[in-house]
Amino acid sequence: MKTLRNVKIGDTVKVVRLDGAGPVKRRIMDMGITKGTEIYVRKVAPLGDPIEVTVRGYELSLRKADSEMIVVE
Repeated sequence: MKTLRNVKIGDTVKVVRLDGAGPVKRRIMDMGITKGTEIYVRKVAPLGDPIEVTVRGYELSLRKADSEMIVVE
């Protein structure tokens, strides 16, 4: 299972599903990250947290814990 946290800088991936539940999953979906969405990984902070991605034409920073809930291909 490949998550967004394992993606290298410069790669574009597609969301397969969102793990997790409740308010955290809802927040991720509200940011525009849903099944089938393409995500481009722009930058990763030196310690790996946060990661900066481009989703639906806008830039977004995600925490490590949140990026582990996003299963991609």
